[in-house]
Amino acid sequence: MTEHAEEFETHRPVLTGLAYRLLGSLWDAEDVVQDAYLRWSRVDRDEIRDARGFLITVTSRLAIDQLRSARVVREAYVGPWLPEPVATDALGPLDTAELRDTVSYATVHLMERLTPPERAVFVLREAFQLPYEEIASIVGAGVANCRQMYSRAGRHLAAGRERFPLSGDDHTKLLTRFLEAARGGDLGALTGLLAEDVVAWSDGGGKASAARRPVVGRTKVLAFLTGLLNRYELQAFDVVDVNGGPALAITAAGQHQIALAAVRDGRIEAVYTMRNPDKLTRFFTGP
Repeated sequence: MTEHAEEFETHRPVLTGLAYRLLGSLWDAEDVVQDAYLRWSRVDRDEIRDARGFLITVTSRLAIDQLRSARVVREAYVGPWLPEPVATDALGPLDTAELRDTVSYATVHLMERLTPPERAVFVLREAFQLPYEEIASIVGAGVANCRQMYSRAGRHLAAGRERFPLSGDDHTKLLTRFLEAARGGDLGALTGLLAEDVVAWSDGGGKASAARRPVVGRTKVLAFLTGLLNRYELQAFDVVDVNGGPALAITAAGQHQIALAAVRDGRIEAVYTMRNPDKLTRFFTGP
Protein backbone atom coordinates (compact mmCIF):
# COMPACT_ATOMS: atom_id res chain seq x y z
CA MET A 1 0.00 0.00 0.00
CA THR A 2 2.84 2.39 0.73
CA GLU A 3 4.33 1.79 -2.71
CA HIS A 4 0.85 2.22 -4.22
CA ALA A 5 0.45 5.59 -2.49
CA GLU A 6 3.93 6.75 -3.44
CA GLU A 7 3.27 6.00 -7.10
CA PHE A 8 0.05 8.01 -6.97
CA GLU A 9 1.84 10.98 -5.42
CA THR A 10 4.20 11.19 -8.40
CA HIS A 11 1.14 11.88 -10.57
CA ARG A 12 -0.82 14.11 -8.16
CA PRO A 13 0.49 17.48 -9.50
CA VAL A 14 -0.50 16.58 -13.07
CA LEU A 15 -3.90 15.31 -11.96
CA THR A 16 -4.56 18.44 -9.88
CA GLY A 17 -3.72 20.67 -12.83
CA LEU A 18 -5.97 18.60 -15.08
CA ALA A 19 -8.91 18.69 -12.69
CA TYR A 20 -8.52 22.45 -12.14
CA ARG A 21 -8.61 23.10 -15.88
CA LEU A 22 -11.84 21.13 -16.08
CA LEU A 23 -13.49 22.66 -13.01
CA GLY A 24 -12.07 26.15 -12.44
CA SER A 25 -11.94 25.46 -8.70
CA LEU A 26 -8.91 24.14 -6.86
CA TRP A 27 -11.08 23.00 -3.94
CA ASP A 28 -13.19 20.87 -6.27
CA ALA A 29 -10.10 19.69 -8.13
CA GLU A 30 -8.48 18.46 -4.92
CA ASP A 31 -11.66 16.59 -3.99
CA VAL A 32 -11.73 14.92 -7.40
CA VAL A 33 -8.07 13.93 -7.15
CA GLN A 34 -8.67 12.46 -3.71
CA ASP A 35 -11.56 10.41 -5.11
CA ALA A 36 -9.23 9.25 -7.87
CA TYR A 37 -6.75 8.15 -5.21
CA LEU A 38 -9.42 6.11 -3.43
CA ARG A 39 -10.20 4.32 -6.67
CA TRP A 40 -6.50 3.81 -7.34
CA SER A 41 -6.04 2.29 -3.88
CA ARG A 42 -8.62 -0.39 -4.68
CA VAL A 43 -7.36 -1.55 -8.09
CA ASP A 44 -5.06 -4.47 -8.79
CA ARG A 45 -1.87 -2.70 -9.86
CA ASP A 46 -0.76 -5.74 -11.85
CA GLU A 47 -3.69 -5.21 -14.23
CA ILE A 48 -2.71 -1.63 -15.10
CA ARG A 49 -0.11 -1.16 -17.81
CA ASP A 50 -0.07 2.66 -17.83
CA ALA A 51 -0.61 4.26 -14.43
CA ARG A 52 -0.60 7.82 -15.76
CA GLY A 53 -3.14 7.02 -18.45
CA PHE A 54 -5.37 5.19 -16.00
CA LEU A 55 -5.30 8.08 -13.52
CA ILE A 56 -5.92 10.71 -16.19
CA THR A 57 -8.95 8.73 -17.34
CA VAL A 58 -10.36 8.33 -13.82
CA THR A 59 -9.71 11.96 -12.88
CA SER A 60 -11.22 13.27 -16.11
CA ARG A 61 -14.41 11.22 -15.73
CA LEU A 62 -14.83 12.27 -12.11
CA ALA A 63 -14.24 15.92 -13.02
CA ILE A 64 -16.77 15.79 -15.88
CA ASP A 65 -19.41 14.43 -13.48
CA GLN A 66 -18.51 17.09 -10.91
CA LEU A 67 -18.66 19.83 -13.53
CA ARG A 68 -22.16 18.83 -14.61
CA SER A 69 -23.47 19.29 -11.07
CA ALA A 70 -21.37 22.40 -10.46
CA ARG A 71 -22.88 24.16 -13.48
CA VAL A 72 -26.32 23.97 -11.86
CA VAL A 73 -24.97 25.63 -8.71
CA ARG A 74 -23.12 28.30 -10.69
CA GLU A 75 -26.28 29.27 -12.54
CA ALA A 76 -27.80 30.29 -9.17
CA TYR A 77 -24.63 32.10 -8.01
CA VAL A 78 -24.97 35.73 -6.86
CA GLY A 79 -23.43 37.79 -9.66
CA PRO A 80 -20.91 36.44 -12.17
CA TRP A 81 -19.16 33.20 -11.18
CA LEU A 82 -15.42 33.49 -11.80
CA PRO A 83 -12.84 30.70 -11.49
CA GLU A 84 -10.89 30.42 -8.27
CA PRO A 85 -7.50 32.14 -8.74
CA VAL A 86 -4.69 29.74 -7.89
CA ALA A 87 -1.00 30.23 -7.12
CA THR A 88 0.92 28.99 -10.15
CA ASP A 89 3.06 26.53 -8.20
CA ALA A 90 -0.08 24.61 -7.16
CA LEU A 91 -1.13 23.85 -10.73
CA GLY A 92 1.31 21.12 -11.70
CA PRO A 93 3.82 21.19 -14.56
CA LEU A 94 3.65 24.13 -16.99
CA ASP A 95 6.55 23.16 -19.21
CA THR A 96 4.78 23.62 -22.56
CA ALA A 97 3.02 26.64 -24.04
CA GLU A 98 -0.22 24.63 -24.19
CA LEU A 99 -0.10 23.67 -20.52
CA ARG A 100 0.53 27.29 -19.56
CA ASP A 101 -2.11 28.74 -21.88
CA THR A 102 -4.87 26.38 -20.77
CA VAL A 103 -4.37 27.33 -17.13
CA SER A 104 -4.30 31.10 -17.73
CA TYR A 105 -7.12 32.83 -15.93
CA ALA A 106 -8.72 34.21 -19.08
CA THR A 107 -8.76 30.80 -20.74
CA VAL A 108 -10.18 29.02 -17.68
CA HIS A 109 -12.89 31.68 -17.53
CA LEU A 110 -13.64 31.33 -21.25
CA MET A 111 -13.94 27.56 -20.87
CA GLU A 112 -17.07 28.13 -18.78
CA ARG A 113 -18.81 28.66 -22.14
CA LEU A 114 -18.16 25.05 -23.14
CA THR A 115 -20.23 22.00 -22.31
CA PRO A 116 -18.52 19.53 -19.93
CA PRO A 117 -17.63 17.10 -22.78
CA GLU A 118 -16.32 19.95 -24.97
CA ARG A 119 -14.20 21.25 -22.11
CA ALA A 120 -12.78 17.80 -21.42
CA VAL A 121 -11.98 17.18 -25.09
CA PHE A 122 -10.33 20.58 -25.43
CA VAL A 123 -8.19 20.23 -22.28
CA LEU A 124 -7.15 16.64 -22.94
CA ARG A 125 -6.19 17.40 -26.54
CA GLU A 126 -4.79 20.92 -26.21
CA ALA A 127 -2.96 20.66 -22.90
CA PHE A 128 -2.15 16.97 -22.58
CA GLN A 129 -1.87 16.03 -26.27
CA LEU A 130 -3.87 12.82 -25.87
CA PRO A 131 -4.82 11.01 -29.10
CA TYR A 132 -8.46 11.27 -30.06
CA GLU A 133 -8.95 7.54 -29.56
CA GLU A 134 -8.09 7.88 -25.85
CA ILE A 135 -10.17 11.03 -25.48
CA ALA A 136 -13.16 9.30 -27.08
CA SER A 137 -12.89 6.48 -24.54
CA ILE A 138 -12.72 8.96 -21.64
CA VAL A 139 -15.69 11.13 -22.61
CA GLY A 140 -17.81 8.33 -24.09
CA ALA A 141 -18.08 9.76 -27.60
CA GLY A 142 -16.92 8.76 -31.07
CA VAL A 143 -13.57 9.86 -32.44
CA ALA A 144 -15.17 11.97 -35.17
CA ASN A 145 -17.44 13.62 -32.60
CA CYS A 146 -14.43 14.43 -30.40
CA ARG A 147 -12.68 16.06 -33.34
CA GLN A 148 -15.76 18.19 -33.92
CA MET A 149 -15.98 19.12 -30.23
CA TYR A 150 -12.32 20.16 -30.20
CA SER A 151 -12.80 22.31 -33.28
CA ARG A 152 -15.99 23.85 -31.87
CA ALA A 153 -14.32 24.58 -28.52
CA GLY A 154 -11.39 26.23 -30.28
CA ARG A 155 -13.77 28.54 -32.16
CA HIS A 156 -15.61 29.46 -28.95
CA LEU A 157 -12.35 30.37 -27.23
CA ALA A 158 -10.47 31.98 -30.11
CA ALA A 159 -11.87 35.49 -29.74
CA GLY A 160 -10.87 35.83 -26.11
CA ARG A 161 -7.42 34.19 -26.10
CA GLU A 162 -4.27 36.25 -26.39
CA ARG A 163 -2.75 36.05 -29.87
CA PHE A 164 0.60 37.45 -28.78
CA PRO A 165 0.96 36.98 -25.00
CA LEU A 166 3.14 39.44 -23.16
CA SER A 167 6.19 38.20 -21.30
CA GLY A 168 5.80 37.95 -17.54
CA ASP A 169 7.83 41.14 -17.01
CA ASP A 170 5.87 43.13 -19.57
CA HIS A 171 2.57 41.90 -18.16
CA THR A 172 3.69 42.91 -14.65
CA LYS A 173 4.71 46.37 -15.89
CA LEU A 174 1.34 46.81 -17.58
CA LEU A 175 -0.54 45.79 -14.44
CA THR A 176 1.57 48.15 -12.32
CA ARG A 177 1.00 51.06 -14.72
CA PHE A 178 -2.70 50.30 -14.68
CA LEU A 179 -2.89 50.38 -10.88
CA GLU A 180 -0.76 53.53 -10.61
CA ALA A 181 -2.89 55.34 -13.21
CA ALA A 182 -6.07 54.26 -11.43
CA ARG A 183 -4.74 55.36 -8.02
CA GLY A 184 -3.68 58.72 -9.40
CA GLY A 185 -6.91 59.29 -11.27
CA ASP A 186 -4.98 59.64 -14.52
CA LEU A 187 -7.84 59.06 -16.97
CA GLY A 188 -5.63 59.74 -19.98
CA ALA A 189 -3.18 56.99 -19.00
CA LEU A 190 -6.00 54.61 -18.12
CA THR A 191 -7.70 55.22 -21.44
CA GLY A 192 -4.49 54.34 -23.25
CA LEU A 193 -4.17 51.07 -21.32
CA LEU A 194 -7.71 49.79 -21.89
CA ALA A 195 -9.10 48.26 -25.07
CA GLU A 196 -12.21 50.00 -26.37
CA ASP A 197 -14.32 46.89 -25.73
CA VAL A 198 -12.77 46.09 -22.32
CA VAL A 199 -14.92 44.15 -19.85
CA ALA A 200 -14.63 44.29 -16.05
CA TRP A 201 -15.77 41.19 -14.16
CA SER A 202 -16.26 41.07 -10.37
CA ASP A 203 -17.01 38.05 -8.19
CA GLY A 204 -18.27 38.74 -4.70
CA GLY A 205 -20.45 35.64 -4.40
CA GLY A 206 -22.92 37.58 -2.27
CA LYS A 207 -20.29 37.78 0.48
CA ALA A 208 -18.44 40.94 -0.64
CA SER A 209 -19.58 43.96 -2.62
CA ALA A 210 -19.16 43.47 -6.35
CA ALA A 211 -20.85 44.38 -9.61
CA ARG A 212 -23.71 41.96 -10.28
CA ARG A 213 -23.12 42.15 -14.04
CA PRO A 214 -20.01 42.58 -16.16
CA VAL A 215 -19.19 46.21 -16.94
CA VAL A 216 -18.69 46.57 -20.70
CA GLY A 217 -16.85 49.25 -22.70
CA ARG A 218 -13.96 51.59 -21.95
CA THR A 219 -16.10 54.55 -20.82
CA LYS A 220 -18.15 52.50 -18.37
CA VAL A 221 -15.14 50.61 -17.05
CA LEU A 222 -13.27 53.88 -16.46
CA ALA A 223 -16.22 55.27 -14.50
CA PHE A 224 -16.55 52.00 -12.57
CA LEU A 225 -12.85 51.86 -11.60
CA THR A 226 -12.53 55.51 -10.64
CA GLY A 227 -15.71 55.26 -8.60
CA LEU A 228 -14.30 52.32 -6.65
CA LEU A 229 -11.00 54.07 -5.97
CA ASN A 230 -12.76 57.22 -4.80
CA ARG A 231 -14.85 55.11 -2.46
CA TYR A 232 -12.31 52.66 -1.08
CA GLU A 233 -8.86 53.55 0.23
CA LEU A 234 -6.10 51.40 -1.24
CA GLN A 235 -4.04 50.15 1.71
CA ALA A 236 -1.63 47.65 0.19
CA PHE A 237 -0.90 45.70 -2.96
CA ASP A 238 1.61 43.14 -4.14
CA VAL A 239 2.33 41.33 -7.40
CA VAL A 240 1.71 37.59 -7.09
CA ASP A 241 2.09 34.68 -9.51
CA VAL A 242 -1.40 33.37 -10.30
CA ASN A 243 -2.58 30.97 -13.01
CA GLY A 244 0.75 31.14 -14.78
CA GLY A 245 1.03 34.93 -14.84
CA PRO A 246 1.18 38.08 -12.71
CA ALA A 247 -1.78 39.33 -10.70
CA LEU A 248 -2.34 41.94 -8.01
CA ALA A 249 -3.13 41.01 -4.42
CA ILE A 250 -4.91 44.12 -3.13
CA THR A 251 -6.22 45.26 0.22
CA ALA A 252 -8.60 48.22 0.07
CA ALA A 253 -10.75 49.48 2.93
CA GLY A 254 -9.93 46.30 4.82
CA GLN A 255 -11.19 44.03 2.04
CA HIS A 256 -8.94 41.62 0.14
CA GLN A 257 -9.07 40.91 -3.55
CA ILE A 258 -7.08 39.44 -6.41
CA ALA A 259 -7.10 41.38 -9.67
CA LEU A 260 -6.01 39.91 -13.00
CA ALA A 261 -5.97 41.27 -16.53
CA ALA A 262 -6.22 39.69 -19.96
CA VAL A 263 -4.27 41.54 -22.63
CA ARG A 264 -4.81 41.78 -26.38
CA ASP A 265 -2.53 43.72 -28.73
CA GLY A 266 -0.85 45.45 -25.80
CA ARG A 267 -4.04 46.68 -24.16
CA ILE A 268 -6.16 45.31 -21.33
CA GLU A 269 -9.28 43.64 -22.76
CA ALA A 270 -10.62 42.14 -19.52
CA VAL A 271 -10.21 42.85 -15.82
CA TYR A 272 -11.11 40.10 -13.36
CA THR A 273 -11.53 40.98 -9.70
CA MET A 274 -12.02 38.18 -7.20
CA ARG A 275 -13.58 39.48 -3.98
CA ASN A 276 -15.39 36.38 -2.72
CA PRO A 277 -13.50 35.60 0.52
CA ASP A 278 -14.16 31.86 0.09
CA LYS A 279 -11.96 31.89 -3.02
CA LEU A 280 -9.16 33.93 -1.44
CA THR A 281 -8.25 31.91 1.64
CA ARG A 282 -5.05 30.59 0.05
CA PHE A 283 -3.77 34.12 -0.53
CA PHE A 284 -4.87 36.05 2.56
CA THR A 285 -5.03 35.03 6.20
CA GLY A 286 -6.77 36.94 8.89
CA PRO A 287 -8.75 40.19 8.48
